[in-house]
Amino acid sequence: MKEQFQRIARFIGEENVEMLAGKTVSVAGIGAVGGFACEMLARCGIGHIRLLDFDTVSESNINRQITALHSTVGELKTDVMERRIRDINPDCLVESFPEFLTWDSHSRLFDGADFVLDCIDDVKAKADLLEDAWRRGIPIASSMGAALRKDISLIREGDLMDTSGCPLARRMRAEMRHRGVGRGIMAVYSPEPVSFTYTAPDSDPDAESIRGRKRMVLGSLPFVTAVFGEMLSSIALRHLLPPGTLG
Repeated sequence: MKEQFQRIARFIGEENVEMLAGKTVSVAGIGAVGGFACEMLARCGIGHIRLLDFDTVSESNINRQITALHSTVGELKTDVMERRIRDINPDCLVESFPEFLTWDSHSRLFDGADFVLDCIDDVKAKADLLEDAWRRGIPIASSMGAALRKDISLIREGDLMDTSGCPLARRMRAEMRHRGVGRGIMAVYSPEPVSFTYTAPDSDPDAESIRGRKRMVLGSLPFVTAVFGEMLSSIALRHLLPPGTLG
């Protein structure tokens, strides 16, 4: 076993570290939440990681995204994350899909995946992904709204249908019920009250959406989005490892 995984092996056993090396986890959205989720998966020794994100690194990402450095501005987030994962664990098989998430791309995330992490913020694409995974019986965990939160002690996990206090989670619950989707989708969320504000789109570098539409730009703190991503990776590992290994 590699020296880099010895501390994990001392905690969960060498056989479980070897098990993780044979697992595949797909991550949709390599931004503030998804980037930290990928980081944790790589450092825990997941042997096959799939990345899907259409976007490139911008300077405004540097406050919170692990792929974002002045040296990476303008690069595809999937490319930067792939390099980082390979530098952490050269034995990890990394597949990158620099594309917008559509129904057609679901199969690239789902095929042979042991777990899927949803870290995207497009509501329709998010709902489509969750519905499709649920109907196919593919284990998935989803990030709800992390922007505008400041208290990491309030961040929690649970079945999507049990979430409360999060406007995005409320919208997703309603959408899933409308589509006939029930329990079984794990979510990371915060019930911390938020007050939505708008940033003038013409003066904000994040104002243009992927298809040219103006969008609401929400403020966020790096330690909050990082915890969201880390909790998603924790859910994935607890699912992948034998029951009771991580509690």
